[in-house]
Amino acid sequence: MSKILIRGAKVLGGEAQDVLIDGETIARVGQDLSAEGAQVIEAAGQVLLPGLVDLHTHLREPGREDSETVLTGTRAAASGGYTAVFAMANTFPVADTAGVVEQVWRLGKESGYCDVQPIGAVTVGLEGKKLSELGAMHESAARVTVFSDDGKCVDDAVIMRRALEYVKAFGGVVAQHAQEPRLTEGAQMNEGVVSAELGLGGWPAVAEESVIARDVLLAEHVGSRVHICHLSTAGSVEIVRWAKSRGIDVTAEVTPHHLLLTDELVRSYNPVYKVNPPLRTERDVMALREALADGTIDIVATDHAPHPHEDKDCEWAAAAMGMVGLETALSVVQQTMVETGLLDWAGVAERMSHAPARIGSLPGHGRPVSAGEPANLTLVDTSYRGVVDPAHFASRSRNTPYEGRELPGRVTHTFLRGRATVVDGKLA
Repeated sequence: MSKILIRGAKVLGGEAQDVLIDGETIARVGQDLSAEGAQVIEAAGQVLLPGLVDLHTHLREPGREDSETVLTGTRAAASGGYTAVFAMANTFPVADTAGVVEQVWRLGKESGYCDVQPIGAVTVGLEGKKLSELGAMHESAARVTVFSDDGKCVDDAVIMRRALEYVKAFGGVVAQHAQEPRLTEGAQMNEGVVSAELGLGGWPAVAEESVIARDVLLAEHVGSRVHICHLSTAGSVEIVRWAKSRGIDVTAEVTPHHLLLTDELVRSYNPVYKVNPPLRTERDVMALREALADGTIDIVATDHAPHPHEDKDCEWAAAAMGMVGLETALSVVQQTMVETGLLDWAGVAERMSHAPARIGSLPGHGRPVSAGEPANLTLVDTSYRGVVDPAHFASRSRNTPYEGRELPGRVTHTFLRGRATVVDGKLA
């Protein structure tokens, strides 16, 4: 078993310490450590975090391997500092049976770059009409605990109630894509001043907020857990804040792009900015940042949504919705939350590692950086500044909204149970 000595890293942004990895485990954390035969990594000035966990990733396999595969997606994840990702169910075939979730789980095991935890579909075929094999997926080798029809909303209140009741039996959670479908027919972007000026169909904030309000009340009635995917409006923040004040078991996520970008970018008609839910206003962005800082929003999740070139390099109306995000997420969070003073690095670790692992009931991840814990770690050069070039992405797709933009921070090393998946900023 190999030994690795990380020397002089700022653990969670605190004082410089040495961290000794022995095999799959953190052996010691302290000052002036030494270990005979250990590989030494000089990390002075860099920040050491627990391996990041993404509760919302689209890996596209099976069925859309032209966009991404489990292998390329996990390589992208490792490059971004992630040691575990939750793979959404909107594949072809849909991950609505034990067989499909086990296939995705085994592909993750074979890739070796990060752990892949499948998310099961709430309804058969994502059609919103009949519950999927929730119990069978949970009892499968993949041990599914998170269920979502992401990409579509579970808009039928009875189906949503039944799903919440079902997963309660084994401590599962339903992750809702909050979008009232009738209110968003033909929607192309956020409904507001910009959509009116551009003449594009609007996606109103109330289409998200009304579903969240319904679902937190259903969760309270059932006594179950609900998770809100990619929350994007100031009004949604207030509803979740109210629900938490009542003791309702609700958690919520925000994407990096909703922390930084606004609907003003749509004036360019560049489809790289087309996403669901859409980019919102500056007021919404500021509300999301504040909510992430105060804990109303629990986690950052990428909603990494890869698409092939032809699905994005076309006119706006025909373009697919979605952005890649695994390789830039930590940099965006550093810029929007750390450098603005809203979060310290311990807060980033909570929102990008500890909390997502806790919500998804994922053992071995989101653990403290301390002796005896699994060596799932990410080393970040926070002083780095660089221009985003998607040509260097590990993802199979290039649909990033950050091309040509300078972002801070660079992942130099990622360790999955003591094995380096990224070394000196390059995939191992």
